[in-house]
This record gives sequence, structure tokens and C-alpha cells, in this order.
Amino acid sequence: MKYAVILGDGMADWPIEELGGKTPLEYANTPMMDKLSKTAEIGLVRTVPEGMSPGSDTANLSVLGYNPREYYSGRSPLEALSIGVDMKPTDVALRCNIVTLTEEEDRYEDRTIIDHSSSEISTEDAAVLLDACKKELEKEGYKFYVGTSYRHLLIIDKGTVMPLVQPHDVLGQVVGDKLPQDEVLRDMMVRSYDILVNHPINIERKRKGLNPANSLWFWGAGTRPALTSFEGKTHRTGAMISAVDLLKGIAVGAKMKVILVEGATGGLETNYEGKANAAVDTLVNQGSDFVYVHVEAPDEMGHQGSYERKIKSIENLDSRIIKPIYEGVTAAGEDIRLLIMPDHPTPVEIRTHTDEPIPYMLFDSSKDLSSDEHLPYSEKGGKDSGIFEENGYRLIDKLLEI
Repeated sequence: MKYAVILGDGMADWPIEELGGKTPLEYANTPMMDKLSKTAEIGLVRTVPEGMSPGSDTANLSVLGYNPREYYSGRSPLEALSIGVDMKPTDVALRCNIVTLTEEEDRYEDRTIIDHSSSEISTEDAAVLLDACKKELEKEGYKFYVGTSYRHLLIIDKGTVMPLVQPHDVLGQVVGDKLPQDEVLRDMMVRSYDILVNHPINIERKRKGLNPANSLWFWGAGTRPALTSFEGKTHRTGAMISAVDLLKGIAVGAKMKVILVEGATGGLETNYEGKANAAVDTLVNQGSDFVYVHVEAPDEMGHQGSYERKIKSIENLDSRIIKPIYEGVTAAGEDIRLLIMPDHPTPVEIRTHTDEPIPYMLFDSSKDLSSDEHLPYSEKGGKDSGIFEENGYRLIDKLLEI
């Protein structure tokens, strides 16, 4: 038996009036998920413990079987693991987004944040911009590291974990009261705008109709994590396929294999086929028992507030990830248990995460797991099933039959 989690980040949503009261998941054309749902278990699960922030960090830890209340030490330290930063016990890691602020105002504090990803800026362009900031802002005890796309890292030696605002939570809002209380971080953000606003890369981006990447934004502070081995915990060998440093960092911390796929960007036009082929290869040819395939696109489209693009991302997940993985593994003569789910909702209406329970589909190619009444895989289907797992970190035990 082979096992896989196929996770559409932020895929769950709220009913949308323009879609006739359906969610993007309900509205999307998903023939593969529809087929699998006929013999699958449909249920609802809480991946974000009550009282914790609904981030991809806490939620994906849950899906992988790690209780966030026990293992979570901050988002950025997990990303640090992904890019090879060996944090000292006294280090504090911060996510450093390159974001888009409005430019008409005189004071930095009066500007509005309009894009947390700067039109999903390429890693190549972001690295040039971060280097320009490093030359002016980096000093003793503060070190920047390049990540992926708009997602980068700041390590503070002998730092303090402090509350910081997530940029995707305040899109469309004036930044004044959202800035760090820490004077050094606040000053770095203000100065980064002056460094980046007229950078040649941003002049060219605006000429192309793209959002300029004109400011740093710090959030997600935390200390070095300590995850137990995934194989030691589950007695299954595991691999991670994701474009996102956070997921790769969780895998590194859990001593899972990290599979890098060329062209995997975390955006709508990511290399779906490359991810699916890599998943089949690691299960069928490389001997892995378990693979976790993470697709960021639904979450990014939710943050963009585009239900049309979110629907497209879900359709891509269905036809270009789920279908080829199922067909590739079963064609090789292997049975497979699939857990298909989001990590959290990212409703288009509010463009940020919520902590509501999310629907899951558990499929086994060797068994009929369905209930007497066929339920579609959707938010409503999960609710109507009557199956609810309060502790999300226990769901993987059901997948792996532990």
C-alpha cells in the first residue's frame, strides 16, 4: 500500500454570490475528485487548534501528524530549516516578505498595503532587491537570507519573539498601526521603501503592469523548532513535494526526503505535471511509503481575491495532480490511500485565512470507504457527513492505518 496527502493550500472557502451561492470547490469542474468521492470517506477536520493563528504553519503541522500545541515554535524557523540556516538556540527567525505599498503618500505610515506577494515576484528579481536592502540594512546581529519568490528570512542573534502582523491579514489597509513596535525592525521597513521604490527592477515592473516590490515586511517570529522524525513516529518513509519553504522546512525538521521540482513556483502556473511525476516516481520507483504533495496556488488566488483564478487552481489540482498520481500509482500495480484536503480556508471575500474546520476526502483504491449516502467532496459534504475530527493531527493515523 502506498499513501499520499494531496493538499490544496487554502482551497476551502465560503459561498460566493457570483457562483450561485457555491464555493469555488463546489463550482469547479473536478471529474477526478468526483469519481474518487463515490467510494471515499468524506469528513470534516479541525487543523488549527482553537486559539491558535490560522496559518499554513500550524495547519500543515497538523496534517502531517504533529500537534501544533506541542511542536509549533513559529513559522520562520521552519522556513530557515528549508534554506539551510542552522539556527542557534538564541536566534529568532522572522519571515521577510517583499510587498507592495501605495506610493502616493508622503509618509510611510500613511501608505496602504495592496499586495503581500508583489505580483508573485520571481525569486531572481526578489534576490536582487533583497541584496540591495542587505547592503544598506544588514548589521551586526541581523542577517538576511534569500528564500523563494516574495518569501525571505531575517535572523536576529539573541533576539526576542515578538507579536508581528501578517501582511496578508491587512491587505487594503493603511499600515501605520500594523508596523512593528520594535524600532529597529520598523526603521528597516521604512528605509527599505526608500531603497526599493525607484529601483530599476521596480521601474520595469510598473512598465509591465506588475505591482512594484517596494517594501520589506517582517512577521512570523519564532525560535528553533524540534520535530520528531516522521519515520520514527509513523514507521513509514516519507517525502515532501512543495514549492514553499515552509513545507520544505517542516519536512527537513521531520527528516523526510525533500523533492525539488524544476518550475514549481507556488503560483497558478506552477509545474503541476512535474510535481505529479515526482510523486509517482518516489512512490513507485524510489521506494517511499508516503508522499505529501503541496500545491500553494488556491491559497494565493484566495489572497488575490479572485474566485475565477481560485476555481482554475482547483481544476488544475484535480486534472494535473490528483488524476496522474492516482493513475500512475495504480497502473504500476500498487494500491494507494489518498487524503485530499486543504490546510485551512482562504475565503476570497476576505483574502486571508480562517480557522474553520475543513473538508477532507479519504480514498482507498482497495476498499469502498463511502457511507450509505453519496456525498460530494465539498465544504457542505464534509459538514453533512457527520464525521468530525476535532484534533487534526490524528487524521494522518487514519490515512496510514496506524
